[in-house]
Amino acid sequence: MASTSLHLAMYPWFAFGHLSPFLHLSNKLAQKGHTISFFIPTNTQPKLEPFNLYPDHITFVPITLPHVDGLPSDAETTSDVPFTLYPHLMTAMDRTETHIDLLLHDLKPDIVLFDFAYWVPKLARNLGIKSIAYSVVSAAAVSYIIVPARQRSGYHSEADFIQPPSGFPVSSIKLHVNEARLFAALSNMKFGSDVLFLDRLFTSLDQSDAVGFWSCREIDGPCIDYFVSQFEKPVLVSGPIIVDPPASTLEEKWVEWLGSFTAGSVIYCALGSECKLEKDQFQELVLGLELCGWPFLAALKPPIGAESVEAALPEGFLERIKGKGMVHGRWVQQRLILGHPSIGCFVTHCGSGSLMEALRSECQLVMLPQTPDQIISARMMANNWKVGVEIEKGELEDGLFTKVSVSKAVRSVMEVDSEVGRLVRANHGKLRELLLSVDLQSSYIDDFSEKLKDMVR
Repeated sequence: MASTSLHLAMYPWFAFGHLSPFLHLSNKLAQKGHTISFFIPTNTQPKLEPFNLYPDHITFVPITLPHVDGLPSDAETTSDVPFTLYPHLMTAMDRTETHIDLLLHDLKPDIVLFDFAYWVPKLARNLGIKSIAYSVVSAAAVSYIIVPARQRSGYHSEADFIQPPSGFPVSSIKLHVNEARLFAALSNMKFGSDVLFLDRLFTSLDQSDAVGFWSCREIDGPCIDYFVSQFEKPVLVSGPIIVDPPASTLEEKWVEWLGSFTAGSVIYCALGSECKLEKDQFQELVLGLELCGWPFLAALKPPIGAESVEAALPEGFLERIKGKGMVHGRWVQQRLILGHPSIGCFVTHCGSGSLMEALRSECQLVMLPQTPDQIISARMMANNWKVGVEIEKGELEDGLFTKVSVSKAVRSVMEVDSEVGRLVRANHGKLRELLLSVDLQSSYIDDFSEKLKDMVR
């Protein structure tokens, strides 16, 4: 092995919210001269190939998923199946263990990076290969949900999740009852191969030689230090990697539509590529955007049970918003839309990639988190950093939001003379300037690369 380069293997969970960050990291490491073998489901490979910026250094290694009863034969990623079938997809990934063992034996990488395949550290150890559990969610979320302090106190308990684990460094993060119930339900869910979801993640973190975070100390520093004290192992921080997409321009229809509105006046709402709301919540969201009074673009998945977004809209809605609002059910060029001068507010689910795009934009941030890690990220942004506002939900039982709570949150950040609006604009501006500093990302990748080399010296 050359002292200046490594051979790395990547095996992320079969969701684009995991596959894409792993590939972005691969691009940055390939730029440093490292060679990467990227394990990926066969038919998913063409979807990521355009984002492989260093094909001479990054090789996709196709993986055929074994049969699992109840899983459609053509399903490869979470975008292919409803949430109820995610455990079956995880079982299929687990059943690739023998194949991955053979690949690691033949390819002989120096280090393998993974996330949900908790059996990877054992395979790697047997072959003299180092393993890194690389988390694409924030260190704050991982440290709140999955640490030994919570494991010892019975982290499957709803009551336990209400409060942070012992010693957690951010006092402003606490959960509502309905959120704690969601956390506990997910903890107790069998997520592939009869393994509990949190047991799977805890084993990945606990058994790996090191842990990596798609995060930065400027945001998550105290939580990273807390994680280190809990697991007592090396932690590598890659920074929140945002890779420039293939050269493209915003589609003409969006240029024309957005260009018809004044600067900073349009609300953009998107909840990620996989979030599907219940129909009543979908309707409350779009009605809330209408209630705000500003023009809006909502890029949303059809709600559960609906064939299209149009079929799920409230009666008369399209007629009322004509010329000032749009609900779009397909993929959009989010980064380019966020960069358009007419966009003034971003209503987001707080997925890691979307959140970082929001923080690097000049749009004001309104948060509507859907999953446990997104909830923790939203609390960090709203309560700790005060760079945005979270949409209020029913606190006790239902956990539902209303059109009024959507409108209230958006108005609070869009009205520039309001106390909240001034505060979040000032704080967002400071954090944005920090995240856009020229040397920030390069310094993180340089350090990440050197620590990889240290692991095999």
